Amino acid sequence: MRQIENLVNFLTTVVLNKKSTSYEVSKDNIISETDILYKQLTDLINSKKINEAENLLFDKIDKNNKRYLELAVDFYARLNGLDDNTLENSGFTRKEIEDGLMDVADIFGVSII
Repeated sequence: MRQIENLVNFLTTVVLNKKSTSYEVSKDNIISETDILYKQLTDLINSKKINEAENLLFDKIDKNNKRYLELAVDFYARLNGLDDNTLENSGFTRKEIEDGLMDVADIFGVSII
């Protein structure tokens, strides 16, 4: 859990240059593709369909748009905040959270040792 938090914090502060891990929905009246995806992911997490949510994230991710990295970091931070029973009942593990974060970092060309 701590390793995941460290990875999330690294991506947030160093790569995204942000203080918060939270994805920020566009403030103007134009809804972006990442805003729509954020809503879909949140709904799937709330429905305990975490594997489906992760698959959707990777299907939609655009390595040329850092908003997707911001969204992915938020996604995995939210998953890491779930208790072990919720993760287990959803068919997901902390190892999968860590692996997903590492995969996202790799997609965006971020080297993590």
